[in-house]
Amino acid sequence: MKENNQPVVDGLVSKTGLFTGMNKTMGIASMVMILGFVAFTIIDVEYSSAVFAKGKDFIIGSLDWFYVLVVNLILFFVFWLLISRFGHVKLGKDDEEPDFSTFSWICMLFSAGLGSGLIYWGVAEPMYHIASNPYLTREGIEPGSVEAASMAIQITNFHWGFHGWALYVLVGLSLAYFAYRKDLPLTLRSAFYPVLKEKIYGPWGHAIDLIGVFGTIFGLATSLGLGVTPIAAGLDNLGWMSNTTTNQLILVAIITILGTTSAASGVGKGVRILSETNVWASFGLLFLFLVLGPTAFALGMMITGAGDYLWNVIPMGFWIDNQPDREWQSWWTVFYWGWWIAWCPFVGLFIARVSKGRTIKQFCLCVLVVPVSVVILWMGIFGGAAAGVDLFYSAGVQEAVAADYASGVFQTIAGFGYDWLVTPITILVTILLISWFVTSSDSGTLVMCTMLSMGDEHPPVKFRIFWGLTSGVVAGVLMLAGGLTALQTASIVAGLPIAILLLVMAYGIVKTLNEDFPAQKVVDKRDLEYLNR
Repeated sequence: MKENNQPVVDGLVSKTGLFTGMNKTMGIASMVMILGFVAFTIIDVEYSSAVFAKGKDFIIGSLDWFYVLVVNLILFFVFWLLISRFGHVKLGKDDEEPDFSTFSWICMLFSAGLGSGLIYWGVAEPMYHIASNPYLTREGIEPGSVEAASMAIQITNFHWGFHGWALYVLVGLSLAYFAYRKDLPLTLRSAFYPVLKEKIYGPWGHAIDLIGVFGTIFGLATSLGLGVTPIAAGLDNLGWMSNTTTNQLILVAIITILGTTSAASGVGKGVRILSETNVWASFGLLFLFLVLGPTAFALGMMITGAGDYLWNVIPMGFWIDNQPDREWQSWWTVFYWGWWIAWCPFVGLFIARVSKGRTIKQFCLCVLVVPVSVVILWMGIFGGAAAGVDLFYSAGVQEAVAADYASGVFQTIAGFGYDWLVTPITILVTILLISWFVTSSDSGTLVMCTMLSMGDEHPPVKFRIFWGLTSGVVAGVLMLAGGLTALQTASIVAGLPIAILLLVMAYGIVKTLNEDFPAQKVVDKRDLEYLNR
């Protein structure tokens, strides 16, 4: 293992030329991989979409049980870690203190793991499920009813809750432990040191990190490409910019420049400040939805949805639809599990980057329980407010979501009945969407640069700028070529090898913890008396 605080691993980083400060092999391979994928996608969009769709159909149709098994195993594993005898172990040296305050740390967790998705999916997903889902049929609940709304919020909590965040806990904890306690590079490969040993510095390690880079840059590009839709919808509602492809590309360029600027300033400045600002503004928006919407109904939905989710989280987690036509579970639950898994390298490494000095118990509690608590609060109030105005005031939210998922949140705002507040709240939502995307962009850029520079926590600014702009260019090119559907599908397919890596990662961290902190042998009382003679 290497000495801590070395800028990079000796002999693996270029000292001169184009790749100064970066692993040359990784740099070339990542560029070839990205350019090749983009070229394959845009040369023949129909053919590439068909290829990716077949891959996704195979995984969803034949390997859904594997995704369900993996996320459940990891959830139980994380809860075991939380209550295990290793809870006192620090993710760093015993005398090291955290780099960030608890509030700043939690805010940055949200910048990578949740962000803007809460704002538009907080309305859109419950509105999809209130109209149709297999749980309604099983329980004999009428679609579009109050009971259906409660079930819809329960399902939304399930898709955004413990199972997904447990994946991030595993990756983040493993990387932080091996980087800050074992002095290995802060890259994905280090979590596999218990299995590969020094081979992590060779082709095997390069391959693991390339999977992480692939998932990060294309995940960011997909998120950015899909996420500009609600931003453009908000600007369209304000009458400031029509929702056209050209204007969406302009928005991608603006967000990319802002995200790159933030990434260039580093975690301690741009990322932290933006994350804290976003959290305060988001809770302000949540308060407005609670006060302006049907308050009692939203609070009731939140509490009921929370109780139902906590009571049913295990049976829901293990349920697999064995009906011949299982389209709903394929497009929702299995899609979510694949998406969470595909994002693990990005989010896990970023969480590890900001978690130095925390204990395993602190890490598991905060990264698992705190975000899920906020998810339950957010989805209950947002979904409850949307369902309330739709059920009682015929606000047309379900119809708006069916036509365009991004418009649901704005239709809900209009349904509150305070016409003079529609414009300022719409402005707030649109600004928040942009700001959250900026924090996701700068977080992803820092992660990619860290991996490509063999764990350097302060990669050269020029690489932050290059990879930040690259993610925006990739998003723009694929949007222009109509390849976002194929890209989204490829991200899900990429989750399959990562799922296998996660199981190996869990084995590696347990093996290492037991070696570093062996259990004390229980001494028989009679043996103790004999030894004390």
